[in-house]
Amino acid sequence: MKRFCWSLLLACGLASASLWAVDRPNVVFFLVDDLGTMDIGAYNPDTFYETPNVDRLAAKGMRFTNGYAANPVCSPTRYSIMTGKYPTRIGATNWFSGRRKGKFDNAPLNDVMPLSEVTMAEAMKEQGYRTAFLGKWHLGSDEAYWPEHQGFDINVGGHSKGSPPGGYFSPYTNPRMESGPEGEYLTDRLADETVNILKQFKDDPFFVYLSFHSVHTPLQAPKELVAKYRQKAVAIEGNEFADEEQIWPTDKPRKVRVLQKHAVYGAMVEKMDAAVGTVMGALEDLGVADNTIVVFMSDNGGLSTSEGSPTSNLPYRGGKGWVYEGGIREPYIIAWPGVAKPGSVSHEPVISNDFYPTILEATQSPLKPAQHVDGLSLVPLLKGAESLDRDALYWHYPHYANQGGFPGGAVRMGDWKLVERYEDGRVHLYNLKEDAGEQNDLAVAQADKVKHMRGRLHEWYWETGARFLRAKDAGPEPWHPFGNF
Repeated sequence: MKRFCWSLLLACGLASASLWAVDRPNVVFFLVDDLGTMDIGAYNPDTFYETPNVDRLAAKGMRFTNGYAANPVCSPTRYSIMTGKYPTRIGATNWFSGRRKGKFDNAPLNDVMPLSEVTMAEAMKEQGYRTAFLGKWHLGSDEAYWPEHQGFDINVGGHSKGSPPGGYFSPYTNPRMESGPEGEYLTDRLADETVNILKQFKDDPFFVYLSFHSVHTPLQAPKELVAKYRQKAVAIEGNEFADEEQIWPTDKPRKVRVLQKHAVYGAMVEKMDAAVGTVMGALEDLGVADNTIVVFMSDNGGLSTSEGSPTSNLPYRGGKGWVYEGGIREPYIIAWPGVAKPGSVSHEPVISNDFYPTILEATQSPLKPAQHVDGLSLVPLLKGAESLDRDALYWHYPHYANQGGFPGGAVRMGDWKLVERYEDGRVHLYNLKEDAGEQNDLAVAQADKVKHMRGRLHEWYWETGARFLRAKDAGPEPWHPFGNF
């Protein structure tokens, strides 16, 4: 009798586990490097690039028109996704280990994601999810901080470097991924590796994080696809490198690309999009698409002000490395079958910190409010709510950007955005609803609003332990929000 009872309990337990696995959705997270909002057809019907698979993904779920990265460069945003925190809290405010000289010394930089953080992957593992990371990691130089030590069962290619070592064509020089056949294209390889992992994971709940190196430099793509985009570019009026001078206060004049027609970049975007299609097709073939949440985002804005300036973010100002909209506003898509209405659009401002609590709630996992302290779950929006209980988003970039961006911070409250410069403390105010390109500075005309928003931004600096520029030896003191020390 006792043996029968134990057998019955075991059978019930296995049945419950099986139901638990089926009911809890899988998650596939696509993160693209340096992709601009205006590079995607779902956000820009006139884009030069071809993104049919990402566009179909947007049609399957919710597209956020005010989706933001937590920082205008890569590593900090990646940290925010993995932890649900603003990178300012640990001083992880520039790409690891980025340091560029300027008038003042940059703020101190913490260039590892501490092992003490309970990453999103670790939280998913606690709930029985199988986890895999593929592609660009860039969250710590020491091997001890790589994906396999931060919650991922499988790590394909994730290590310390940002740009793909060896470039986009095999042979690679990647300590976490063997080279393929000579001439193999890295983006294709990562898609194929993802499909193989999905085949392994299909009978269990899984969290698969495909973090493309594309479309980061070096600008490299298969010749036949580059030729296709060169033909497309011929039909577009303008010089091969279309640019204009944009002069911003206290900044040197810069050439900023204003026309999308870079053939190699176009080919890289198409290859990334095809990889998304490959993975989405595998989900269908394996019969798990209807139970898989798919997320798509970029880590910062398109590269438009230096290093070849391969894309244009217009009408948004600036690009990667700038706290203007072109540097932080991203393509931001979540498809959740049976929950998020296909083709739905949300205009609520959201940020990369929000993915952590969103994915936990969506997978029926316990929230970790002490961990994802700076994120809000977007599940209410995905279920049809129009707004969240949050009145501000913040940015802090106390560094000189490789792309020419100035050290600065920003706060968005409703339609209003205030930008603060750290060299001299000057501020600019924009109404994004009426002026998405941040061309009409209303700081003088809206002095009361500036005072209120600046006060909130400074409170946030204090709350998060923000670090600021430092004086060079025997040099002048930079501006500091709480006075010079």
